[in-house]
Amino acid sequence: MNIVDKNKFIKQHIELYGNELFFDSPSHFSIKSDLLNNSVLSIFESSVEDCMKCELGTSRKKIVFGSGDKNADLLIVGEAPNEYEDEKGRPFVGKAGKLLDKILKAIGLSRIDNVYLTSVIKCKTPRNRDPLLSEINNCHSYLLKQIEIIKPKIIVALGKVAGKSLLNKDLSLKELRSQFYEFNSTPLKVTYHPQTLLNDPALKKNAWEDFQVVRDFIN
Repeated sequence: MNIVDKNKFIKQHIELYGNELFFDSPSHFSIKSDLLNNSVLSIFESSVEDCMKCELGTSRKKIVFGSGDKNADLLIVGEAPNEYEDEKGRPFVGKAGKLLDKILKAIGLSRIDNVYLTSVIKCKTPRNRDPLLSEINNCHSYLLKQIEIIKPKIIVALGKVAGKSLLNKDLSLKELRSQFYEFNSTPLKVTYHPQTLLNDPALKKNAWEDFQVVRDFIN
């Protein structure tokens, strides 16, 4: 069975059974988990790319679903796409993305190797304002599905908005950073958004300490 046939087979099963695939026997149909994740996540992305749940859908250029290794141990969740990311259709591009790449490289990772990048909401907001609670709620099921498919070892929330929306805790970023949490049984660490680090370089030391903890957890 070639890749096209496998993907068609997977899509049909997803429509019938969701993410669970059932076979008569192991020899009936073999498939690697990475191919399954790639196919399921790609199909899911296609299903939401025309989302119009809220007014943000009317002003976006591209939905910013996520990118990276679809079998990643580390899932990084940002806040919302900016205008440049809206144009490219990819998260964490521009100066903040370059800084994040440097941080990942320093702990032996990259955005295409064992890391998946996404955000709390998938469309840019007007004038890069913080997402409204209603907008976060509209996109929440998408993020939940991404986490369910990828099954990361750990989630890192970048910034107060991402941390609060995942944990449903009205705490300061300092308080959110102070400990590990769990999100649906997956360990979660909150740290600074790279844009915050660009605005206040003195915070880079704290962010580096957080990512060292993440590195040690993965290893």
